Amino acid sequence: MVDKQTRTRESEEFLDDLAEELSVPPSRYEQAERSYKSLGDWLHRDASSVRRYGPKVYVQGSFRLGTTIRPSNDAEEYDVDSVCELQKLGKTSLTQQQLKTLLGAEIEAYRRAQSMNKPLREGRRCWVLDYADGAQFHMDVVPAVPNGQSARILLESRGLDARWTTTAIAITDNEGPTYTAVTDDWPRSNPKGYCEWFKSRMAAALERRKRMLAESVKASVEDIPDYKVRTPLQAAVMILKRHRDHTFESRKEDRPISVIITTLAAHAYSGEETIGEALAVILAGMDKHILWHDNRYWIPNPTDPLENFADKWAEHPERAAAFAEWLQKARTEFAEAARSSDRTVITETVGRGVGGSLAGRAARRRQPPARSPLLKTASVAPVSAGLSFPDKSRVPTKPQGFGGAE
Repeated sequence: MVDKQTRTRESEEFLDDLAEELSVPPSRYEQAERSYKSLGDWLHRDASSVRRYGPKVYVQGSFRLGTTIRPSNDAEEYDVDSVCELQKLGKTSLTQQQLKTLLGAEIEAYRRAQSMNKPLREGRRCWVLDYADGAQFHMDVVPAVPNGQSARILLESRGLDARWTTTAIAITDNEGPTYTAVTDDWPRSNPKGYCEWFKSRMAAALERRKRMLAESVKASVEDIPDYKVRTPLQAAVMILKRHRDHTFESRKEDRPISVIITTLAAHAYSGEETIGEALAVILAGMDKHILWHDNRYWIPNPTDPLENFADKWAEHPERAAAFAEWLQKARTEFAEAARSSDRTVITETVGRGVGGSLAGRAARRRQPPARSPLLKTASVAPVSAGLSFPDKSRVPTKPQGFGGAE
């Protein structure tokens, strides 16, 4: 039986202000959109060597999900993750290396045409464009080709959920064994599918907020971009990511990666209407979605259940322990803050996890109206009493839920 925890209006208001303090200004989303659209226009110019391959550039990662948080200091940058998909090429028409080189030459030409001073950098799976110092962001561009049909066939042959595979892509990895070979065996990804899965977990909340905003500005719902509204799930993920960052400030190699936090949070979320409710339910239930499969922890990619987001935990068991440690810390601190009506106590308690300066800025923000329709005073949601990693003594052949199904 899970303990029940009453949340005060003051704690809910503080979390609203904390999410607002963490949020990325709309100008940053617009800046990211201009950046990848500008690159896309360049790749479609008459002299482009890749124009005939149907290049399409789009954003992925936290900017696509609406869970990006402000850098904690001026030295940190926004990381805009994007994909350049050559829609008219296939995996067997060239090697990963050839694709990356082909696209790299065009990105380098774009960098020069844009008079960008910093050199183009090569990452393991991407090219990195560093913008001017004042811009405070860089863009990772992942070369890709379509992979929907292959992904669907692969998952269906294993009896796994293939509903998200339409937008699947194959990407490059210069450390992979098939990087220089012409082969059908490429690394797989599906950022569009993952975003659609994430949005499906908060669809009702997103729709309600877009309708409310549309009514207030006399616009149609279709005219409201997703980044103009924030759901309790998105806010909870943002807060948990900053709590993670602060907790592991001195040992970054152990900190849980964002896709693990985001995936487990989305699984645990069940439509709660306030950030406090969402945090309580997520923290209580996110570890229940960590499976034990093939003698290892398994957090399947919902769009490709053969991919394990926790694959590094087998090689680095300290990371699984670090996740459990962090989750318990977050449960304790947010539950303590939820019980308090004293704004100073709330600020100090949450500040232990997210940083005192951030908590202080949140506390100084103008408080929302006490009777806000989005607040539920003294509402109740479960706060977990303990961790529930999978019981290794009872390992099913195919764990319940394996395959992305709820």
